Amino acid sequence: MAEVRDFSSYARKQNNNNGVDTSGGESSYKEKIRSHRLRVFFRTVIVAAIVLFAVITIYVSWRDEEYSEANITYDATLTNGLDSKVINLAGSIVQYSKDGVSCYGSSGQPIWNQTYEMQNPIAHTCNSVVAIGDYNGHHIYVSNTSGALGVVDTNLPIRDFCVSSQGVVAAVLDGTDVTWIYLYDCEGNTLASFKTTMKDSGYPISISLSPNAELLCVSYLYPEEGALQTSVAFFNFGSVGQNSIDNYASGYDYPGVVVPYVQFMNGSTAFALSDDRIMFYTGDQKPVSRSESLMGNEEIRSVYFNDSYVGLVFMNSSDEGDYRLQVYDTQGELVLTTYFDTVYSDIIFKDKQIIIYNEDECIIKDMTGHDKYKGNFTEPVKVMIPTNIRSRFTLVTAKNVVTMNLK
Repeated sequence: MAEVRDFSSYARKQNNNNGVDTSGGESSYKEKIRSHRLRVFFRTVIVAAIVLFAVITIYVSWRDEEYSEANITYDATLTNGLDSKVINLAGSIVQYSKDGVSCYGSSGQPIWNQTYEMQNPIAHTCNSVVAIGDYNGHHIYVSNTSGALGVVDTNLPIRDFCVSSQGVVAAVLDGTDVTWIYLYDCEGNTLASFKTTMKDSGYPISISLSPNAELLCVSYLYPEEGALQTSVAFFNFGSVGQNSIDNYASGYDYPGVVVPYVQFMNGSTAFALSDDRIMFYTGDQKPVSRSESLMGNEEIRSVYFNDSYVGLVFMNSSDEGDYRLQVYDTQGELVLTTYFDTVYSDIIFKDKQIIIYNEDECIIKDMTGHDKYKGNFTEPVKVMIPTNIRSRFTLVTAKNVVTMNLK
């Protein structure tokens, strides 16, 4: 009789003998995958934290780096006339006088020049565009860092003007019985115009174009019940303003206040200054009042700005310094109050740095008010131009263009 064997029982014994636990194998495998993923996750987090810490450390070190010396490299010879003025144009050098204007690269190499005849040349810039007009004259020359863009003939005496980054010019012109505001393209073609009278709207004492030339801000001064008042008005020359009377977009009245200065910082932020306050406006279509900060009875000596900050300089009566600089951001918030003693000729905001200088010396501060560098120039400086490297500057003297590297 044949012997009958239980092969299923035999197979189970063999599996047990080989150490294979068929009942718990799947859960053990999932646990190993989970543990591996956790190890990878924590390893990634640790590496990311180390990298972030290193980046923050390098950034803070770079931000707070102080400089103790300046190395000077002479780049080119530059001849300045006695009546010539030098300005920074997007890193290039523009020199202008009654006889003409010239543009040089940051190393002093000639780029272009243009001749004209003016009695009282005034220059206004926006990004890489410069407009030079003759106060009480009829011509405004518009150029950028590459060359001449065109000439505007106003036909009426120029009282004030400004320019956009596209070369559009807004000009206040003195008519016989009225004052006109004209907008021209860079070739002198009229884009828009409207008249103002002291009786109806007031006299325009300050104007500013947004960089894209879609918005114009005008400060009107007018009498009201025996007192002077100001109206700050915005005009929109884009699609939004086409359906409005005279392209009027928005405006604000300031009874008993004179507002002699208005200025766009960027395409959606403008500010205005009176004798007792600074006002901020925001909006790229119909600007609205953002904030006001009262100054009391203190006189504002100077105002400087870029697309991110506005700096107001006051005389200071404390021992902290002869001058007080208050810096506001685009929201109108006071972000810094700092002090200095240098009798300044210019103040520049660039790359979170504040450059304060005159022809003999300069101070560089960070946005916490910390002094990063103090030093004297080897020869009188007409203009100091920041470069794309925070520690490198172009200096224009009466005879030379030099590069200053801080270490």
